[in-house]
Amino acid sequence: MNNSIKRGFSFGLTSGVITTLGLMVGLHSGTHLASVVISGILVIAVADSLSDALGIHMAEEFENQHTPKEIWTATAVTFLSKLLVAASFIIPILLFNLNTAIIISIAWGLSLIFIFNFLMAKQQHNKPWHAVGEHLAIAILVIIATHYLGDLLARQ
Repeated sequence: MNNSIKRGFSFGLTSGVITTLGLMVGLHSGTHLASVVISGILVIAVADSLSDALGIHMAEEFENQHTPKEIWTATAVTFLSKLLVAASFIIPILLFNLNTAIIISIAWGLSLIFIFNFLMAKQQHNKPWHAVGEHLAIAILVIIATHYLGDLLARQ
């Protein structure tokens, strides 16, 4: 797998998990409505995937070290990986009640972060627990913060 694909996939997966979980947890805490959470996921899956893809595209161009093919590969892979990861969080909401779906989604998202970071660290011959722990901690912090933000906004 070339570096453009790795870069786009790692960014898309990580951003897809953390952004979507944050949105889901916040909307759930604030509304407790499955339709609102699904709508939020769909919006994030499209708008934020395009935004992140453009961000990767601009960053790659700014480095002035990549071919146009490498830049467009990273752009496309970022978009597709984030879109698919974000959209995957709709499945539990369609299959379970919203409270259960949120728990399943958190487990799914944290599992993706864990597996990806573990495999990445192993591939780079690093100790995986530092990267895994650091990135899981950030994801958990986002989940906690957006839960309380949703609660706060629901009281307004």
